[in-house]
Amino acid sequence: MTTAKHSIGDLIYHKLYGYRGVIVDIDPCFQLTDEWYDRVASSRPPKNEPWYHVLVNQSLNSTYVAEQNLEPDLTGEKIDHPMVELFFTGLQDGRYISNEKIN
Repeated sequence: MTTAKHSIGDLIYHKLYGYRGVIVDIDPCFQLTDEWYDRVASSRPPKNEPWYHVLVNQSLNSTYVAEQNLEPDLTGEKIDHPMVELFFTGLQDGRYISNEKIN
């Protein structure tokens, strides 16, 4: 397994589909079904590398994306998604701040 290049709260850009988003969770390797992978993961990214749960900007959707398809979004602009406030308290220095309390 590979260490994730991105973190929860990072702004990302999908290299293949051209959308912006924010990472809300990370799996160290692919966690969905083989059926989902065969149907949806058209670029056949590696299953043994990190995969990210992403809220898509200007959408109601969230996606599950392989690390190889993401790059940092350096715009620093907010993500327009109705669920952002469920995960984050705000945007600071180009990253979202998690609303989870740390002991």
